[in-house]
Amino acid sequence: MTTPYPDPFFTPDPQTAATSRIVDFGRWASQHCGVDADLTDYASLHRWSVTDLEAFWGAVWEYFDIEAWTPHERVLEDERMPGARWFPGATLNYAHHALRNLADDGVAIVALDETGSGHEVTGERLRAQVASVAATLRDLGVGLGDRVVGYLPNTPHAIVAFLAASSLGAVWSVCGQDYAPKAAADRFAQLEPTVLIAADSYLFNGTAHDRRDASLELAASLPTLKATLLIDHVGLPWPSRTYPSLVVPWEDAATRTEQLACTPVPFDHPLWVVFSSGTTGLPKGIVHGHGGVLLEHLKTLGLHSDLGHGDRLLWYTTTHWMMWNLVASTLLTGATTCTYDGSPAPLTRPDVLWELASRHRVTVFGTSPQYLLGMAKFGIDPSVHDLSSIRVVGCTGSALPASAYPWVRDHVGGHVVLASISGGTDIVSGFAGSAPTTPVWAGELSASHLGVALAAYDAEGLPVVDQVGELVVTRPMPSMPLSFWNDPDGSRYRDAYFSAYPDVWRHGDWITVTGHGSVIVHGRSDSTLNRNGVRLGSADIHDAVERLPEIVEALVIGAEEPDGGYWMPLFVVLAAGVALDDVLRDRIREAIRTSASPRHVPDEIIDVPAVPHTRTGKKLEVPVKRLLQGAPVAQVVNPAAVDAPDLIDYYARLGAERSNRRATA
Repeated sequence: MTTPYPDPFFTPDPQTAATSRIVDFGRWASQHCGVDADLTDYASLHRWSVTDLEAFWGAVWEYFDIEAWTPHERVLEDERMPGARWFPGATLNYAHHALRNLADDGVAIVALDETGSGHEVTGERLRAQVASVAATLRDLGVGLGDRVVGYLPNTPHAIVAFLAASSLGAVWSVCGQDYAPKAAADRFAQLEPTVLIAADSYLFNGTAHDRRDASLELAASLPTLKATLLIDHVGLPWPSRTYPSLVVPWEDAATRTEQLACTPVPFDHPLWVVFSSGTTGLPKGIVHGHGGVLLEHLKTLGLHSDLGHGDRLLWYTTTHWMMWNLVASTLLTGATTCTYDGSPAPLTRPDVLWELASRHRVTVFGTSPQYLLGMAKFGIDPSVHDLSSIRVVGCTGSALPASAYPWVRDHVGGHVVLASISGGTDIVSGFAGSAPTTPVWAGELSASHLGVALAAYDAEGLPVVDQVGELVVTRPMPSMPLSFWNDPDGSRYRDAYFSAYPDVWRHGDWITVTGHGSVIVHGRSDSTLNRNGVRLGSADIHDAVERLPEIVEALVIGAEEPDGGYWMPLFVVLAAGVALDDVLRDRIREAIRTSASPRHVPDEIIDVPAVPHTRTGKKLEVPVKRLLQGAPVAQVVNPAAVDAPDLIDYYARLGAERSNRRATA
């Protein structure tokens, strides 16, 4: 396969690479694990990490000095997928490790927002707040295995609440407040939570969006709640009325004088539930464990991102995107993490993230491809700020086109590593990305991550190189899900990842593994909507639109385009006698904003005669997406399996017309 830049676009400075933590780890592992190879070389280190899983993950445990109340009997007791059992016998706690490396007077969190303001939270204050909220939760009846959920923006409150819950051995889940109450309830109600923590508002594009009524509506839809903690984020007074559960002001919950005592839990005790996008129904609750997340995030942040004491990470995310979980886990490394509440590019100051990165001396800056492409498109030049502290620009959420690499070099800095990463909520980490010791090829991810036995499989289940195939992982990782919530026999879990290739994880991405070991991501092979890194299921959009009396049926598609863009059209089948005019288009957009997500308002709304289905009634989302991307019908779908075969040609023509318009634009 040819690429626009066949030679490395960036090669690490040897002296800088030599001082990185990943080189130190490789040297340490060679000495302590008796490996007769140069593990300071990334290719050798990766090869060892996937051929001797026990030695590698045992080395991660020892190198990062994991503190366990009881020791493990061995590293990997059973290598089955699914069902691998890691570090049996060990008891530990994630929150203990997140707080143990923070200096009392050091900065643990920098709280930022789109106005450009910010304040610092010291290690001492963070520990005190976590201890106080943990004591409050305990008094409210929260204990081992109970669920605590947050309806929160990306502020320190969310990190404090998460660490407090995890310190008790409770299970955490969080959702951003741009989700409508029903969409949040579709997730949280499955968990039967004991406590809800909600904020009065979130900031976006110059506006404080009032979420008081939405928060109370959400609380009313969760009948298992014993209490709701209410946060005055921007100082909006909570209404005086009858609440569906006991109400505790955050100020009371977080200002008690308490000592933190973390509860020891087994390695595979549930830490949090993160939700899939809900493409084909209710969102799936994906359960991860304390130990698996702890080791995976120390590896990813400590080795691949080279984070440690003195570093600062600012990664734009919302609380319901898995990158928030990594933002919180930055504390594990002893580095400072930055929370950010607001739009990534508010209308009045679209470069505010770069301004904040400069002012707060950020070393790792994280964003999405759409953000970088938007900066270039609208002529915004980050270099007007002093960005000399940034050494890594991380980018994830979708495939990053090669054209973005020269722009980052020219407008952020030639010293900066542009680290494109591909992973997923499913493992709450990355499958492939970069490291301080790997070259960077424009449009490619430098290498598979350590401990990830990644391959591209063809339709016959054989690994291929320099050919497009399905992203698979052939050996277990500690952060693979423990289970899906409410999936007692594991059938939904197995069907999600192991139905295509038995005993091999199929993720749902199209990739190419190149001859020089890099990875090219071509986009999702499923129908998840993934705009600016924020994933949402098409079912949420369909539900909102199809409630309108004028709409018989709807189909939304998110299609990655060759230039790195993302086109999200909504196709609607209208009721008899209804015309798709500007008034109806506005009603549709408003329904999506209020009932699903304002981040996923479609680019176009198109009147179509019908939506194609399988013979069993499922909408053909993935085939339509591929047709709109220009794929030939023969490679996409068998018309005989469709309820209305003539519709296949109709959507194929739409795809061809779209391609022609792009070609002549």
